[in-house]
Amino acid sequence: MAPMRLRILVLPGDGIGPEIVAQAVRVLQAVGRRFGHDIESADAPIGAAAIHLTGSALPEGTKRLALDADAVLLGAVGLPEFDGLPPEQRPERGLLELRKLLGVYANLRPVRALPGLVGSSPLKAEVVAGTDLIVVRELTAGLYYGEPRGIFGDGPETRAVNTMTYTRAEIERIARLAFELARTRRRHVTSVDKSNVLENSRLWRQVVIDVAAEYPDVALDHLFVDNCAMQLVIRPTRFDVLLTENMFGDILSDEAAVLAGSIGLLASASIGERKPSGLRGGLYEPIHGSAPDIAGRGVANPIGTIRSVALMFYCGFNLKDEAQAIENAVEAAIASGIVTPDLSPAGRASTTAEVGDAICEAIAASPARTAARHSSAPAV
Repeated sequence: MAPMRLRILVLPGDGIGPEIVAQAVRVLQAVGRRFGHDIESADAPIGAAAIHLTGSALPEGTKRLALDADAVLLGAVGLPEFDGLPPEQRPERGLLELRKLLGVYANLRPVRALPGLVGSSPLKAEVVAGTDLIVVRELTAGLYYGEPRGIFGDGPETRAVNTMTYTRAEIERIARLAFELARTRRRHVTSVDKSNVLENSRLWRQVVIDVAAEYPDVALDHLFVDNCAMQLVIRPTRFDVLLTENMFGDILSDEAAVLAGSIGLLASASIGERKPSGLRGGLYEPIHGSAPDIAGRGVANPIGTIRSVALMFYCGFNLKDEAQAIENAVEAAIASGIVTPDLSPAGRASTTAEVGDAICEAIAASPARTAARHSSAPAV
C-alpha cells in the first residue's frame, strides 16, 4: 500500500499510562520510518489527569482532537483517590464518554498463547497451549450506559439501580461483525448470555440466532456466562470468536488474560462503522488498568499497548504488513528474554524502556514487507 499520512491522538492517561504509551509511540514512529508513512501524533489529557487539569474527565479540547484524528491511542485511566466518588465524577467516565463520542460499538480483544510464554500462565501448559481466540464485546450499550441509574432514597430503603438495555439493532450489528470476523478465522462463533434468567439475554440469543442464518458457513453455539467462565480455564482451545454483551465481555476478557500469561500482553481495538475513506480509525488501548502501585518504577509491561498499535494498523488502516512487523518484533523480544517482571518473576527482568528498545530495533531490522507468521490482529 502507498505511504499514508496519519494523525494519531495520544491519550496517556493515569498511573502507568504515560510510561507504556511512550513506548507505544516509539513503536508507532519506528513503523512509520520503516514503511514510509508520515505519522503525526498529539497528546491530550483524559481521566484523572484531565480532572486535575480541567475538572472534567474528558475535556472539550480532547473531544475535538479525538474527532479530528485518524485514530486514538489510549494508555489507562483511574486513580484510587477517586474511588469513593459517584460514577459520573470518576476518571473512568471519560473513557465511557469517549467510546460513545467515537461511535466505537465493537471491542476486539485477541488472546493467543505465545509458544515462549506458555509456562507463564498459572494454568497447566497443556491446557493453554494452542489457545487462539478473540473476544468481540459490544461496547456502547448494556448495563454501563442504560438509564435509569443511580442510588435513591435513604436508610433501609436506599436502593441502587442500573439498567441493562439492548435494542435489536445494537445486537445485530455486533453479531454481524463477529460472524464476519469468524469467516477470516476458524468459522466458529460462541455467543455468551444468561438467557435462563435475563430477558435482555433472551433477546440477545434470539437476535444472534437470526443473524447466524445469514452465515450458514459459520458454526454457532451458545454458553451461559458462568459456564463460559469455567470453560475458558478448562478448555480454552475450544473457542474461536467469543461474542458477548458489554459487561460479560469486560469480565471474561480479563479472565482470558491468564491464558496469555499476563494481562500486560493483551491489546484491544474499539471500532465502529467505516469512514468515507473506507478506513475504520477507532480507539486502541491495552485491556489492563492504570496500576498506580507500580507507576514510575519502570516495570510496567508495554507490550499490550504496543500490540494495540498493531491492531491500529491492521483494523484501523488496513496496513497488514505494518501490523505483522510489530507482532514479529514483540515475539522476537520475548524469545530473547527481554520481558518485564510480570513475565520473568525468577529471572532477570527488563525495564519498560528496554522492552520498547528491543521491539523498535527489531522493527527497524525487519523486511520492508514482512512474511506473516501468525498475526493475532483480526481482519474486519
